[in-house]
Amino acid sequence: MTQATQPRGPGGEKKGLAGRCIVVTRPQEQAESLCQAIREAGGEAFPFPVLAIGPAPDDSGLRSIADRLDDFDLAFFVSPNAVRHALDSLLPRRAWPARLRVATVGKGSECELARYGFREVIAPQDGFDSEAVIALPEFAADAVAGRRVVIFRGDGGRDLLADTLRERGAAVEFATVYRRFRPDLDPAPLLARARSGRLDALLLTSSEGVDNLVAMVGAEGMAVLNAVPVFAPHPRIAARARDAGFHAVIETGAGDGGMLRALLSHFG
Repeated sequence: MTQATQPRGPGGEKKGLAGRCIVVTRPQEQAESLCQAIREAGGEAFPFPVLAIGPAPDDSGLRSIADRLDDFDLAFFVSPNAVRHALDSLLPRRAWPARLRVATVGKGSECELARYGFREVIAPQDGFDSEAVIALPEFAADAVAGRRVVIFRGDGGRDLLADTLRERGAAVEFATVYRRFRPDLDPAPLLARARSGRLDALLLTSSEGVDNLVAMVGAEGMAVLNAVPVFAPHPRIAARARDAGFHAVIETGAGDGGMLRALLSHFG
């Protein structure tokens, strides 16, 4: 792309991602906001979801929680997916108890809870993982001892939050409300882009996604992709990407904003 044809902003300035092709590996339902931000910065967003989300195959646990929701003191949602799948099932069945406090982690989850009408949400403002949550005063031992907590999550995941709450005297139950799985997606178009030198960055937003990408493209595919810069919004994800064989891994801030700022800084 010549300088004369590079996308420019309203004031005529060259957009920071002009001519760059950025692979967005988020689940399809969650990718559009980041794809749109990349396009607005002049880049091309290449969706290649390495993780798919579906309803939990068995909702008996969630139905049991719904019947006993008034018994809990705190409800924690691990992700936007947990918010959607839990509340879409719970709220048509019953009203949310007025005394049941709500907590989460990450701006995306906070925004999703706000969409359902939750305004007073306990969430860390610095840090976007379980470590940041358990450092909050609302999760201190004197605050949770003797309390009952329900954690809405997908199938599996880290148990640090639950283990810590139990150590601090809380009674914790899980409600599995969605499942994660590897999509059946042909990697040929992605690898063709990489071979032709028309792939500038990979955005990897979960450790599980790193593993899925490696499985989807295979050893030969990794030999093609491993020189493409990877952008990861958490140290654990960045470490997993390095272990997988990627040569250049850039750790970013959290969320769409953090990744976009890192892309603009790297390519600008």
